[in-house]
Parts: sequence; C-alpha cells; structure tokens
Amino acid sequence: MTYIIAEPCVDLLDRACVEECPVDCIYEGKRMLYIHPDECVDCGACEPACPVEAIFYEDDLPEEWNDYYDANVAFFDELGSPGGAAAAGKYDFDHPFVAALPPMRES
Repeated sequence: MTYIIAEPCVDLLDRACVEECPVDCIYEGKRMLYIHPDECVDCGACEPACPVEAIFYEDDLPEEWNDYYDANVAFFDELGSPGGAAAAGKYDFDHPFVAALPPMRES
C-alpha cells in the first residue's frame, strides 16, 4: 500500500485525483474513492490533485484517520484486482466503516 484516501473525500468524490492517476487505480465507491494497493505504482500524482487534501502517503496518514488505511485495503478484498477503475465503473457500496459514517456534506 502506498497512498490512502481519508475522511475529507467522504461524500465529496471530487475525482480530480482520478484524472491525474496514470495507472487508473483509484476506484469509486458509493461515498468515497479508494486507491487499489496492488495497482498503485507510488507515483504520487494523485496527492497534489486532491482539492481537499484527502490523500496521504501511508506513513503520513494522520493518526485520527488510521481506520481509513484498513478501509482502503479491505475495499478490494472481494473485488480482487479489477484491472482498472475506468472499466470497472462506480461501485454501489463502500467499506463498512465508511458506509456507517454520518453524512459529511449536505446533499
């Protein structure tokens, strides 16, 4: 695992990071985006593209958002490696931790 998407992305889904990712490894769940740990090449292009600073290198993830590390990894437990986010499309679910969060932004 290299980069992690954390709480500022929940209910925002800006997708600027998706446009910058050269290997198409940022997948869209129902409420947030997830970086595939095996598909990411650790280039860092996504981090500065995020307008809400939701993306962190794993060693720089703020302690209060440690649960997002597990959520990012476990999101792909059943999916495996779909081979690219664009072809996979949006998933209509999230990791249970993210799904249980209260709404972060007004609709």
